[in-house]
Amino acid sequence: MTSHIARCQECIDLLVDYLEGELPPDRARALDIHLEMCPSCVVFVKTYKGTVDVARRLPVDEIPPELTQRLVEFLRREKEGTLPPPP
Repeated sequence: MTSHIARCQECIDLLVDYLEGELPPDRARALDIHLEMCPSCVVFVKTYKGTVDVARRLPVDEIPPELTQRLVEFLRREKEGTLPPPP
């Protein structure tokens, strides 16, 4: 039996696994059915796929070590809640 996807938000939540082929077959079929009936989600999926395709073609640059360290420190402070408020 195919499970039902009634809301577009659920479609969006499942999208990455769907495109990677990692959804269980019944969920993938339910998403296919939703896409057959929902033009808005079809547009979203096409836009998402296009964005991923463009991103995959971008050159990969190394992040300088000092920037990596600043980012790690920022994320640690954010997680701890010790960041100062934005200006």
